[in-house]
Amino acid sequence: MKNTLTLAIQKSGRLSDGTIQLLKQCGIKVSNGTNHLKAKAEGFPLEILLLRDDDIPQYVADSVADIGILGLNEVYEKDKDIDIIKPLGFSKCRISVAVPRNVDYTGNRWLMGKRIATSYPKILEKYLLGNGIQSDIHTISGSVEVTPSVGLADAIFEIVSSGGTLLSNGLEEVEVVMQSEAVLVANKNLDATKMELLKKLVFRIESVQKAQRNKYILLNAPKEKLDEIVSIIPGMKSPTILPLATPNWVSLHSVIGEDDFWEVIGSLKEAGAEGILVVPIEKMVI
Repeated sequence: MKNTLTLAIQKSGRLSDGTIQLLKQCGIKVSNGTNHLKAKAEGFPLEILLLRDDDIPQYVADSVADIGILGLNEVYEKDKDIDIIKPLGFSKCRISVAVPRNVDYTGNRWLMGKRIATSYPKILEKYLLGNGIQSDIHTISGSVEVTPSVGLADAIFEIVSSGGTLLSNGLEEVEVVMQSEAVLVANKNLDATKMELLKKLVFRIESVQKAQRNKYILLNAPKEKLDEIVSIIPGMKSPTILPLATPNWVSLHSVIGEDDFWEVIGSLKEAGAEGILVVPIEKMVI
């Protein structure tokens, strides 16, 4: 429908869970569970298609879906003519070369002439060509990790998250080829109405992401230390400063980045701040 965006998402799994959670944080509730090919969305004009993640690029490229959420690895592997709108920050993993732990691996030249099993032949082929390596690529749809132990391959090229699966199969990660995470993609030929809806959806997503990267901070400080403390946490524009009942003391409210959190807190304590409270931010609109 013209006034609705069709969003393709993974039917089940970790990526699906992260997608549903993100949509919920954006005020969008997905109903009908995962036992159907379609789901209803409340809170935004969305129609949800529940698919295999490796089918999503094709659906978006063919305009069956307007947009999709899937792993960046699948976008690169399928290599369809679609736009990557933005990274989403969840379902992070990497695609790596792994070899048996008893192998004397001396660098990627070791892969020359070897048999490599993978679910990502296009990404692997590009990596090998870029390094001048000729190997025998075996495309496997599942259970890639067992192929060295049964004699089907000398090495594997596969998704790695915690590394536990590699360890349990006697493998060692030796080359990280790409980092992946969930991304929002879109068809290249959306009309003006759907582009406007996409912009509104991206606005909601960015508000959630900004909130996740920041914390709201409240503290008490003596007035004579105010300039020093303000220089440590200037806030989005400038902090909010309110007088306290105690003479010559103020309450200061501001926002600090998650990455700088502990360093900032330490500096505030040294500058004379007291009663520091830090609370999460649900949404952040700038």
